[in-house]
Amino acid sequence: QVQLVESGGGLVQAGGSLRLSCVASRSIFSINDMGWYRQAPGKQRELVASISRGGLTNYADSVKGRFTISRDNAKNTAYLQMNSLKPEDTAVYYCNVDVRRVPFWGQGTQVTVSS
Repeated sequence: QVQLVESGGGLVQAGGSLRLSCVASRSIFSINDMGWYRQAPGKQRELVASISRGGLTNYADSVKGRFTISRDNAKNTAYLQMNSLKPEDTAVYYCNVDVRRVPFWGQGTQVTVSS
């Protein structure tokens, strides 16, 4: 019903920045909450940031002040701006949206932060 495609990951030095994008196959972000998750090797997937239909945002303590979640409803695209990156931010990042209680996930994009 919904396809999500992430992009923007890569290799970056500590202190650098990346902007991740998540493009949806249909207009969904204007009427649904969405979130960015990440999963490092050997660890469970964790919620990094979320944005509600009304635009309210929440962040994990580990990224607060460094990451910003946003969306462009006209472009069916959500973003995660990541600044002051740290090696511990290294993970595969996924976008997620629930539609009628069904979760939809993108394929993920790798973010690697070197020291």
